[in-house]
Amino acid sequence: MSHLPQIDYDTASEEVRAAHDEEVRLRGRMTNMKRTLLHSPAAHRIYAEWFTLRAELDPDVSDRAIWIFSHAISKAAKSKIAITFFRRALINKGFNPDALELSDEEALLDAFGKAIVADSNAVPAELWAKLKQRYETKVLVDLVAFAGIMLATAVFNNVVEVDFDPELEAFAEGASSSTS
Repeated sequence: MSHLPQIDYDTASEEVRAAHDEEVRLRGRMTNMKRTLLHSPAAHRIYAEWFTLRAELDPDVSDRAIWIFSHAISKAAKSKIAITFFRRALINKGFNPDALELSDEEALLDAFGKAIVADSNAVPAELWAKLKQRYETKVLVDLVAFAGIMLATAVFNNVVEVDFDPELEAFAEGASSSTS
């Protein structure tokens, strides 16, 4: 059970309701994490910058590659909600997250995501060399910033123990329908 409650839209302030409505307008849904973050519209806005950085990375990094990068960060951070969110993204596009054949770029981003979480002070030099060969500096800045927000998202979900979104259940690791 979550340590922090989700907002109650009916009793929330006008500022919170406006932020809620804007999120639904922009993304079409409201997750339990966002409902919790909305106690602070500023915190919600900062975490929502994930979408801004994702847009900056497009088209340099494909959706599938960013999902693999995000999944690697989520998995290394042991964040069930974040892991399942990216499993759903992959499954909904016809990919089996338990049997992915990674391209060179995807394998590089998978390794980078894992390395960031394992020890951000010791991302291997050979990994950086490969990243610098593939991407321009702006893309690398955006990737690292994106990873920071992705890791912050995983940490928020873990620390608060945000309630698992029911619509993710079918996509969780080990769920019978997750690989169909």
